[in-house]
Amino acid sequence: MKIIAVLPAYNAEKTLEKTLNDIPKGSVSEVILVDDCSKDGTVELSRKLGLTTFVHEKNLGYGGNQKTCYTEALKRGADIVIMIHPDYQYDARLTPLMTSLISMGVCDVVLGNRIRTRWEALEGGMPFYKYIFNRFLTIIENLSTGNNMGEYHSGLRAYSRKVLETLRWELNSDDFVFDQQFMIQAAACRFRLGDVPVAVRYFPEASSISFWRSMKYGLSTLVLIAQYFLHKSRLVQYAFLTPKGNPAPTAAPSRPSFGPQ
Repeated sequence: MKIIAVLPAYNAEKTLEKTLNDIPKGSVSEVILVDDCSKDGTVELSRKLGLTTFVHEKNLGYGGNQKTCYTEALKRGADIVIMIHPDYQYDARLTPLMTSLISMGVCDVVLGNRIRTRWEALEGGMPFYKYIFNRFLTIIENLSTGNNMGEYHSGLRAYSRKVLETLRWELNSDDFVFDQQFMIQAAACRFRLGDVPVAVRYFPEASSISFWRSMKYGLSTLVLIAQYFLHKSRLVQYAFLTPKGNPAPTAAPSRPSFGPQ
């Protein structure tokens, strides 16, 4: 199976090579880096390291970056795609473990779960308010979707080609809530979700959103859960929650109300 690692990059010059060195040799067929208008030498370093590199002419946001990542990975024939943040916040050594759960047919989506224990998450540098938000939103999402994930908010993610060809992720936000939309879409389409434990790494070079952006992210996630409930109850049908190949509902909005940011 062709496994492609995608790296959505923004100002990752200081951590890119360390991240790349952690990906076990032979565990991926190709590494794609998509640069979202970095202000440092990320692009030059990526090309020097021999990565397949795409550069946005303007900053499209975290979700917009992922859209390019998945579009290009599918074009290049990926059977499995694993997203790894090039800021070294996640342990890329788990790549073969996560992708094998998909290749063996155990899962369709696999996330790295940073919340193995409360003290491990906090000692790894996760801000206390983010820990609380993470726990609260994960509980609500599990109750709403019927899944039992350790967390939904990890940036280390592996997807099967079928998932990427089925979900309408092109309709998702270009902001950070893209990840939650993707997970709710996967739940709505009844894909098999799983996770593996991953260490928590918070340090100055690692990307992180501010308290107020975290608040916006959390509120957007709650709106998304409400939309999922309405959709599953058939009270309102949302196009972004229907699989490709099914007729998209014409009366419902084609994207969540909070839209791209």
